[in-house]
Amino acid sequence: MNIRSLAVVFLLAGLSFGVSAQTLRTVTLGAGMYKIQAEVADTEQSRETGLMFRKSLAPYGGMLFVFDNAQPYCFWMKNTLVPLSVAFISETGEIVNIEDMKPQSEASHCAAKPVIYALEMNQGWFRSKGIRAGQKLEGLGASHK
Repeated sequence: MNIRSLAVVFLLAGLSFGVSAQTLRTVTLGAGMYKIQAEVADTEQSRETGLMFRKSLAPYGGMLFVFDNAQPYCFWMKNTLVPLSVAFISETGEIVNIEDMKPQSEASHCAAKPVIYALEMNQGWFRSKGIRAGQKLEGLGASHK
């Protein structure tokens, strides 16, 4: 193999590694009588990547974004293939608001007030389970390192 071919192999291997799904720890959250297996995105890189490039999400699977301080965070769906709903959650575990998000859109979906968590689930999941703003989620404390 010549040097040029070897360079292409390393480049492709590096690109594949960069796009592959990262391995994140999971926590079990409670939403009323429902249990959610949420991957925890608690670093800058994992929050930036989120659920990008994934083709599906398990029925009770989600991604919990954990932030260092409360702010009115906004989300978009660039490079995200799955339609999602996001619940913005206060430090006390109370759902502030829930927004539906369209795949591959750069439209912003924002928390109605400062939050420290956001939970993405398949679009319509919260509505189909009767979960609304004002309800509390359980198990959020386990999401902190």
